[in-house]
Amino acid sequence: MQRRSFLKAAGVGAAVAATTTVTSTAVSHATPRHTLPMGMDHYRNLVPELFDPSPVPQQHSEAIVIGSGFGASATALRLAQSGTQVTVLERGLRWPHDPYREIHTSDLLADGRGVFRRTSFTNLTGIPVACDYFSGVLDATDYENMSVWRGAAVGGGSVIFTGVMIAPERRFFDAVFGNSLNYDEMSAAWYPKVRQMLRLNPLPEDLYQTANFGHSRRWDQDARRAGFDPHRIDGIWNWDVVRSELSGGSRPSATVGDTNMGNSNGAKFDLTQNYIPAAEATGKTTVCFGHQVLSIGREKDGRYVVDVESSDPTGAVLTRRTITCDRLFLGAGSIGTSELLVRAQATGALPKLNEHIGKGWGTNGDGAMVRSLGFSDGSAQAAPSASRIVDETGLPLSLENWHVAGVPVNIGMLASLGMTLDPQRADFSFDARADRVVLNWPQNGSAATIEALRAVQNKMAFAGSTLPSALPFAQDVNCSFTAHPLGGAVLGKATDGYGRVKGYDGLYVMDGAAIPGSTGTVNPSLTITALAERNIAEIINSKR
Repeated sequence: MQRRSFLKAAGVGAAVAATTTVTSTAVSHATPRHTLPMGMDHYRNLVPELFDPSPVPQQHSEAIVIGSGFGASATALRLAQSGTQVTVLERGLRWPHDPYREIHTSDLLADGRGVFRRTSFTNLTGIPVACDYFSGVLDATDYENMSVWRGAAVGGGSVIFTGVMIAPERRFFDAVFGNSLNYDEMSAAWYPKVRQMLRLNPLPEDLYQTANFGHSRRWDQDARRAGFDPHRIDGIWNWDVVRSELSGGSRPSATVGDTNMGNSNGAKFDLTQNYIPAAEATGKTTVCFGHQVLSIGREKDGRYVVDVESSDPTGAVLTRRTITCDRLFLGAGSIGTSELLVRAQATGALPKLNEHIGKGWGTNGDGAMVRSLGFSDGSAQAAPSASRIVDETGLPLSLENWHVAGVPVNIGMLASLGMTLDPQRADFSFDARADRVVLNWPQNGSAATIEALRAVQNKMAFAGSTLPSALPFAQDVNCSFTAHPLGGAVLGKATDGYGRVKGYDGLYVMDGAAIPGSTGTVNPSLTITALAERNIAEIINSKR
């Protein structure tokens, strides 16, 4: 009976894949929602705001913040509130929200609005899609042995993540940070500050009991049968907007599994709805989108120089300029910040950077997991995560109650997002011949994470009478990518205890690059933001 059910589910998956292939080639451009590629005229018609010109950065600024994600946005707001004139440089576009329009694409039919400047993409269910070369919100950067997913939009990773924002357990936090960061200080002051700013709270019971969260209830049931104790976790979602989707007051987004490519209706309370507009409201912050920073350096007079290239939504270069600032705050994420520092060190633009630059990078122990034959209520799986379990029988890890991204209907697949306390680290290096920075993640570098996650996955599968994996589409544990890149300019090594880069006054690391490869089996966003709040407070108070 289970085998027949599995074949039926696989048949549905095959039909989904076949439909994707057909629509990408055969559907007329008159129906842009289901046409891949769509063409620039359709993007302009769907989201004309994306083609508005960006503000032009000043030739010289008191402070430049590179990036607009969690750490960068917190930094920009607090600097502006202190009276500093701030220029924010963001390579991605500025995306609006609308309760009825299709601003963002879906995970399944990821067109150019979904992925950043590439013409093909394979989602987590193994279904490849073709797309236009466009400045979409998710950048999938492929290195040898590892693909790194990160945000490319005003708001950074807050636009594309699944919204979970929780702090690690003390024992895991201490295992990661040691003496470089105090858990009591973070818990008493900085985690609460961010929770209040972002209005974090768990999935409400009334939504948990709806059909669209049937997969969440089934996941919790299987976890309990396997001997685990699932507990609710905080998210950044606007639950009123989620309710509005179910009542017909907003176009469905979060309730049908959309999140990795953005939420058109603002259901996810991303940084474009809090930190960033608050910074702009001071009159001291200018957000320049479509501005890619190519390199950084320092003049003899102490000013920092930033080589920046502006482009239109198609990636066509508009201008290339060198601008300056008194203080430079790096918030381009672990990859962006590490690449800038490694390049500057290798080329001699910042020769006093120390030996820890580019070191201590990790994946946060990420792994995407799927089971099949886990049938539940509802025709679709909502995106917000309901709960989490922790396992310490081997390598410490957590599993989050996830949704199956990229599948438009509920076909009995159950997903988990796993994160282990994996000690594996890598470094960046500069390839002078190719003129690029490379990430040296070892082959089979995630082997310990895969083994640990698979053990818990199998335990839940057996207890819930489900099957690990959903082959031929999705393997049981996928660690070929990370959505939580961390490290490269680690706190207390490449920087002092507050993100000041060693060797250079006025240069700071304010993002996930400062975190040593892990945030202790939880999503990094809360810790990144809280650490930025902590560090910028000290930087402002000390005036250095």
